[in-house]
This record gives sequence, C-alpha cells and structure tokens, in this order.
Amino acid sequence: MHLSKKSEYALRALINLGIAAQMGRAAVPGAELAETNRLPLKFVERILQELRDAGVVETYRGKNGGYALTPSGTNIKMGDIVRLMDGRLAPICCASEHAYQKCSCPDEAHCGLRMVMIDVRNAIANILDRYSLAQVVEVTMRKMRQSGVVPPFAAPDPELAAGKSSKVRADPADGFLASLCQTAPPGAAEP
Repeated sequence: MHLSKKSEYALRALINLGIAAQMGRAAVPGAELAETNRLPLKFVERILQELRDAGVVETYRGKNGGYALTPSGTNIKMGDIVRLMDGRLAPICCASEHAYQKCSCPDEAHCGLRMVMIDVRNAIANILDRYSLAQVVEVTMRKMRQSGVVPPFAAPDPELAAGKSSKVRADPADGFLASLCQTAPPGAAEP
C-alpha cells in the first residue's frame, strides 16, 4: 500500500489537532498547522476543508479561530481517515472491500494476485481500523513525555529542549504498536 500525500498530511494534521487540544488549544489556524508539520498551506487548507465537510474537524472564526477536532473526529478510526482521503486501503481495486472495482483479470475468483492483495488489504485494515485518532494522540503524547520532547503547541520548556535530538532512521521500536505495548503511566487507561 502506498499512502498518498493527501492521507499523510490529513493524518499528520489531525494528530497535531489532537495534541493541540491536549495542550489546551481550542483551535489552531491552518497556517500554524501547516508550519508545524512543514506542509504546503494551500494543500493543507483543502484537506482541512474536506475533513470539515466530513464532520471530522470544525472551524472557528475570529482572532483565536482555526480548526479543532469534533467529538466524533476524536474517535474516528485511522482507516476511516485514509478511506476518506484515498478511497480505499487495498493496493489494487479488485481487492477493496469498500471501493471495489472489477479488474481486467479473466478469472477474478481464482486470481492468485487478487488473493494475496486481499490478505494485504486485510492486514492493513486490521491495524488501521483497530486504533482511533484519540489512541494515536495518546501514544504520541506518552512517547514525547518519555523522551522529554516538548509537544507542538506547548510552551517550550528550555530544560527539556536542551540537548535533545530526534532519531533519523526508522527503528522498529519506534512503531505505534511497540509504543502502545509499553507500560502506561499509573492511572492511564489501556486501549
């Protein structure tokens, strides 16, 4: 599966809106979301408009206006966001459960490629449909706290920011599932 830039930017913006809410921000301007994520503003604004039309985010006007997650947006599954932006999770259209289209294969029922791609779709969907945006935000915040990283939209703490560098390579231990399995702080609910 290849995640489109549209889905990637939507997921990054939504996770950051969740972090902003935890930092006490009622709304975040689109320009600030784009800058925080180093994303093109016009593209982010189009994505946020689509998310607003879908009821995932809401907009506020005025001096402290911007975008915020709706209550239903907080509980949306990651797979639903990808489907909203890209239309399907399956690598090929004939393996899609939600956006099926007939392919050019003469015997779709016995096509080995389709069978493998259905398994790929199922594996992707099983992970993306298991976790809500709220869970991803919580795990992200937990990992930031454990690493001493100042979250976006928080007033920076000079003691925490001094000398902290982030990893550049993708370490399997940095994955969401690995972070989810780490011990939660006392009193925190496990997903």
